[in-house]
Amino acid sequence: MSESFVLTRLLVKLFGGLLASGFHAVGLPADKAAAQASALLGTFSLELLIVAGLIAFFVFVRLTLSVENPNAAQHIAEMLHEFTGQQGEQVIGHGYERFQAYVTCIFLFVLLNNLIGLIPGIESPTASIMVTLGLAVPTFLYYHFHGILAQGPLGYLKHFAGPIWWMAWLIFPIEIISDVARIMSLSVRLYANMFAGDLVTLVFFSLIPIGVPAIFLGLHVLISLIQAFVFMLLTMIYLSLAVSHEH
Repeated sequence: MSESFVLTRLLVKLFGGLLASGFHAVGLPADKAAAQASALLGTFSLELLIVAGLIAFFVFVRLTLSVENPNAAQHIAEMLHEFTGQQGEQVIGHGYERFQAYVTCIFLFVLLNNLIGLIPGIESPTASIMVTLGLAVPTFLYYHFHGILAQGPLGYLKHFAGPIWWMAWLIFPIEIISDVARIMSLSVRLYANMFAGDLVTLVFFSLIPIGVPAIFLGLHVLISLIQAFVFMLLTMIYLSLAVSHEH
């Protein structure tokens, strides 16, 4: 269904040929390269729509902000802020406020990308490894940036060496590999769960189109919530480890 979106058709017209050429250059046949480019741009168009929706929601909340007569959108925004704030205070501790905007955006973006797969004919963007990898890499860079900012370049590197100086030659490469593996942990976990969820829902819709699939739609909602929460929680944990001075 996403291929029928006006935005998707526009993106394909503007960038489809360039992307297809890139896929073809790395060894894909011309027809598969074109299909891959179209699928990628279809997924990207869904992400753009979600981003636009989130921006519109928060602009509306800001413009209609009221202490005496808050509307439903403001109540939702306040509940989200309280929820992520409580999690941030528990996981990161003092100074969590400066990270709250990022983790809230990550939570909402992942959640909506998961839930949009409930619409028949639309695959969750997070069921694509390219999307989940695109979320994991900025998160990886984000917590390292704040770790360096909090401890300085040398101080931040020291925590990879471990507490025993004469074991640093062994601990340092292990810690680096373990840290880089977090990209795979963030991306593959989310991708695998959402891909499996979409696949199970599609299979049961194909076999039994009435009644039974509602159970799997409910399961899809639950998985979507859990995976968005886990992604946010892991982001907070990595931030807390990066900015903490106690290593």
